[in-house]
Amino acid sequence: MKIKELYALFLNSNGISTDSRKLKPNMLFFALKGDNFNANNFTQKAFDAGASYCIIDEKQDPQNERLIVVDDVLKTLQQLAYFHRKTLDIPIIALTGSNGKTTTKELINVVLSRAYNIHATQGNYNNHIGVPLTLLEMDSQTQIGIVEMGANHIGEIAELCKIAAPTHGYITNFGKAHLEGFGSEAGVIKGKSELYDYLINNAGFIFVNSDDDKQLTLLDSYKKIHTFSVKKKSDTQVLLSSETPFLNIESQGCLIQSQLLGRYNFSNLAAAITMGCFFKINLDDIKKGVASYTPKNNRSEIIKKGSNTIILDAYNANPSSMEAALDNFNAMKSSAKLVILGDMFELGGQSEKEHLTLIKKVNSYNFSQMFFIGLNFFEWASTFPEGTFFETTAAFKEALLSMRIENALVLIKGSRGMALESLVEAF
Repeated sequence: MKIKELYALFLNSNGISTDSRKLKPNMLFFALKGDNFNANNFTQKAFDAGASYCIIDEKQDPQNERLIVVDDVLKTLQQLAYFHRKTLDIPIIALTGSNGKTTTKELINVVLSRAYNIHATQGNYNNHIGVPLTLLEMDSQTQIGIVEMGANHIGEIAELCKIAAPTHGYITNFGKAHLEGFGSEAGVIKGKSELYDYLINNAGFIFVNSDDDKQLTLLDSYKKIHTFSVKKKSDTQVLLSSETPFLNIESQGCLIQSQLLGRYNFSNLAAAITMGCFFKINLDDIKKGVASYTPKNNRSEIIKKGSNTIILDAYNANPSSMEAALDNFNAMKSSAKLVILGDMFELGGQSEKEHLTLIKKVNSYNFSQMFFIGLNFFEWASTFPEGTFFETTAAFKEALLSMRIENALVLIKGSRGMALESLVEAF
């Protein structure tokens, strides 16, 4: 079946599903394969749930006309998403970067939603499957699309750009993330800047923090850029007004207050304000949009537990985000500071070096108590007398239940696989 014919079926459906358990009547079911699953085996469940058609790449009942056999289900999904995207005459803003992608996306969403019908990536659906699904959820009512793009190896952002065909783009930063796949920080820069390559080759607009020399160097003499800066003359001037403890930014004579902690969120806020200005959102609406955003999903959440205040930043971690979080935590005022850090994943051959560097950095601060968790990498912390080491999150949680912690400021940060959010209930 040609993509044009499949697209006609899509237009008459209730959307796309890749999970037979979440399928609704009259949806198209795309039977994807993974390392540990093969959805070709669940077509009957999909039909039982009301699927109108199942797109498969393993032949089944030739008499069932609602089974559509293709060479590769994933590629077909991506081709369908691109076909659909080309029917949408709207700006598509693509976001990537080592840290802050999702927070920045959410901030841009709440700002632009003050004046436009926005469809943005849900959660962290930012990969080769999530990007096509995000595009296919956009419709004739969508005025601006926001597409988050994640990557852990070179070439991935380039492929996602071919599917989403963005007209605008922003890279949050270049940091030490996914070093296992990218190989080095230079590899990270090369991989993430594939977004710039696409936009430059297709005359797109680029939003850039002009205080970030690494990014300016990559843009060279490209003209279609919209800048923000604290230090330099820019299209949108921004200034950190205060952080007591939440960040407040001043721009164009307007004080914009947020519910975000940490200077590492400054550029995320500034980017959202900048895009609001670019798309002609008035400052009062930008202010209201920013003020409405509250961190969630284990990303810099502030949680009160008895007399303790917990900063839960357990969605993900890499050396760059760890350092930023620790620097911010160190600057916060409290007579009792407790740090709980879990392993950082996907660092490849850099794992030992980066974990040891971080342990030494933590020990250089005057924190009240320091705990390191992780049999894979933070086990090296066991040789440092300043902190306490636990092999697993469960083991630390059990110990935490017997500790008497009161009136403390607590930072919890680690990679997603450590499930550190489970510790909160132990306070």
